[in-house]
Amino acid sequence: MKTHHSPEGASNPRRSFLKSSGMLTAGLFLGGSLRASVPFHLSGPGNINTPAILGGQPVRPAQWIKWPIWKPETDEQRVIEVIRSGIWSRAAVVTEFEKEWAAALGAKRSLAVVNGTNALVVALNQLNIRTGDEVLVPPYTFIATISAVLSNGAMPIFVDIDPDTYQIDPDKLEAKITPRTKAILPVHILGQPADMDRIMAIAQKHNLVVIEDACQAHLAEYDHKKVGAIGHAGCFSFQNSKNLAIGEGGAIVSNDDAFMDRCFSYQNYGYPYGTMVGAISAGSTMQGTKVRLTEYQAAIGLSLLKRLDGETTIRNNNAAYLKSLINGIPGIRPYKLYDKVTRSAFHLFPFRYNQAAFKGLPREEFLKALRAEGIPCSGGYTVLNDQLFLKDAFESKAYQNSYPKEQLNFEKYVAENKCPENEQLCKEAVWFTQNMLLGPKTDMDDIASAISRIHQHAEKIKLAEKK
Repeated sequence: MKTHHSPEGASNPRRSFLKSSGMLTAGLFLGGSLRASVPFHLSGPGNINTPAILGGQPVRPAQWIKWPIWKPETDEQRVIEVIRSGIWSRAAVVTEFEKEWAAALGAKRSLAVVNGTNALVVALNQLNIRTGDEVLVPPYTFIATISAVLSNGAMPIFVDIDPDTYQIDPDKLEAKITPRTKAILPVHILGQPADMDRIMAIAQKHNLVVIEDACQAHLAEYDHKKVGAIGHAGCFSFQNSKNLAIGEGGAIVSNDDAFMDRCFSYQNYGYPYGTMVGAISAGSTMQGTKVRLTEYQAAIGLSLLKRLDGETTIRNNNAAYLKSLINGIPGIRPYKLYDKVTRSAFHLFPFRYNQAAFKGLPREEFLKALRAEGIPCSGGYTVLNDQLFLKDAFESKAYQNSYPKEQLNFEKYVAENKCPENEQLCKEAVWFTQNMLLGPKTDMDDIASAISRIHQHAEKIKLAEKK
């Protein structure tokens, strides 16, 4: 029995979309409201309420807030100090950032690394997820989630999503558990928390570890607890599009000191650290790698972290308002949050698009029409669990020597890992980026007005596209 949902809160196509919308700079708002029959700024013969894709004036001629936001007067001092110091490799500033990030999440420890992908790689490795193990993963995620599992020689097993929240569906988890299953890797995708109570209960029942992929979920909360700090470990990304943007960067958080000491050692050539007793001069105590963060990256993170909480509140308020505006438009089905979600991150604002309710207008044509109105948008992820990078891994000697031949049959694997709810979502999803939620409520009016206008003229747009 599912416990959701509250009525409110929240490939590289995603990054191309993030870049295109993020490059837009803040400008003067000229828009009207969905509640007005004609947006205030539309005027001129033949242009009254005519969709921009059919020759009318766009609903939104103004530009969007640029991302990342950088304020020289408040943000540059720490960075300049680090550059002038000449101490650029990991030192005191990285340690300070780790302490601040852990405190922001209510976690005991944090370890900064070069990116979110390697945060996942290191966390999985030091939770002893290795060759021959299976990890339960959602199909609606960025490729890095799955790559991290493969990097440790483990087998990703896809569990379908909840069609309303887009998160891994706890109802489908136990059917995928085998004697090889060692971990559950929920992804708080789009910045919306997964159902952590049920996931943790299932993990405890089957003696599994839980690694939260919170790379898009900075400061999101489930039952007033920050995601990433609920499972055995949590992983974050600070890539340029993220709500805390450093350019590149990532972090692991946990309350387990021994685990965090192992992670520190592993990401620093395996040199001993903390409870990993020994002296660096004596050599490494484990096989390791080098994925350390730099001092100037940490300085950027410290500067921008000061604004993250306030920006998260703005995103949540605007997302709730935008949802209220578009909820009644036929064919538009906004996200839902689980009852215990007390805050979303809204790295992305998602909804589902029903082509039939728009006179059969295909989603790609809907997206084109939205962009013509000055509203950057994306169709989001494509199906992940049948992509050839998986086949490539299965054909490697490491996998061939470690798994039964039958388990590495790619066609059989694809059939057993089909996720029909995810496949449908990939056909229907529409995304707006988090920077679009940082402006005034009138920006949300523009988005809703554009969607309403396209719905009103969907038949004409469809016919025009056929010509």
